[in-house]
Amino acid sequence: MNNYIILLTALLPIAILMYYIYHKDKKSPEPTGQLLKAFLLGILSVPVSFCISIPLGIIGLYPVEATSILGSVSAAFFGAAIPEEIAKFIMLWLLLRKNPYFDEKMDGIVYAVCVSLGFAALENIMYLFSNAESYLSVGIARAIFAVPGHFCFGILMGYYYSLAKFYPKAPKKNKALILVAPIIVHGLYDSILFIINVTPAISGILLIVFLLFCHKMWKYGSKSIKEHIERDSGYNF
Repeated sequence: MNNYIILLTALLPIAILMYYIYHKDKKSPEPTGQLLKAFLLGILSVPVSFCISIPLGIIGLYPVEATSILGSVSAAFFGAAIPEEIAKFIMLWLLLRKNPYFDEKMDGIVYAVCVSLGFAALENIMYLFSNAESYLSVGIARAIFAVPGHFCFGILMGYYYSLAKFYPKAPKKNKALILVAPIIVHGLYDSILFIINVTPAISGILLIVFLLFCHKMWKYGSKSIKEHIERDSGYNF
């Protein structure tokens, strides 16, 4: 019975955000089967990210255990942000490269978020079952920060993916930002968290910085969703 409660705790925030993004796409909602496919590809991106991160660790781009600020930043980027966002991008590209349902700007965000939440779902399950004795506190913390974090990283990737597809003559930086934007934001997000663990003397200040960063990230994500909805409705930017 306890295993079912842990599983529910892990998946509830995922379900809430899936519902949220689905109902944001009011003009032409995506087929449920396509969203499920995106979610399952997101789950598959977890082992793919491991396959990318392990070689980066072997060649020494990030430490096994961060004990310094520099080690924390390298672990955040090379151990988490870069392999995870590359893995998600691969899955998103496989899903959308010849997908006839990808016919609106908002669709890019919806599909990228579903991939990202698939990743977050498996990651959440792994974290909670590995911390079964304190699953509730871990689950609440991840529901407030980690899961919305992946949600926002997905918004960024999908936002620029749509710009690159529907505005091919726009600056080439749009294509680069499909990966660069979520990697930078994800890397900064994890860097602050990792640095908090190795600098207890200033952890209070860093916690405030982290909360402000999360607020800014969510605000920018909401703005990006609004922009693509308005573009699909005929407004130009």
